[in-house]
Amino acid sequence: MTIKTLEDLFIHELSDIYSAEKQLTRALPRLARASTNPELAAAFESHLEETNGQIERIDQVVEILGTRLKRIKCAAMEGLVEEGKDVIDTVEEGPLRDAALIGGAQKVEHYEIAAYGTLAALAKQLGYTDALPLLLATLEEEKATDEKLTLLAKSGGNAAAAKKSKLAA
Repeated sequence: MTIKTLEDLFIHELSDIYSAEKQLTRALPRLARASTNPELAAAFESHLEETNGQIERIDQVVEILGTRLKRIKCAAMEGLVEEGKDVIDTVEEGPLRDAALIGGAQKVEHYEIAAYGTLAALAKQLGYTDALPLLLATLEEEKATDEKLTLLAKSGGNAAAAKKSKLAA
């Protein structure tokens, strides 16, 4: 897709995050199963429900604007999902894997925060006043999820991994 206008860029970015969210819906159940911390597993399951709602919001934006998404694959999310698979395959089940899964999930959240922040800025610039609140709602959810992951890491996840690492040394 050749991007020649701000509208083209908006549609490209919206299509990209749509692909990212779809990929995430397939990855989150795997991450939940790989977690040994029940709170982390529950966070992944909860984020799956939230992600499905975010996909619905993208569909609403498309409907409001009377546009169509482009069929593209988000390479960034593909890479982040692959990193998650690598963690599951290479890190022994337990607190260390959970710490690595939290870190990987935060990478995903930061990507999504950047994507929705960009989309919101573009929507504002383009005067898409009906679409803007939907994008901002998702942006706030992504920020809240990042904060939840930070709290999980601080509330013992990373400390448990550190303690286990010291015992192994």
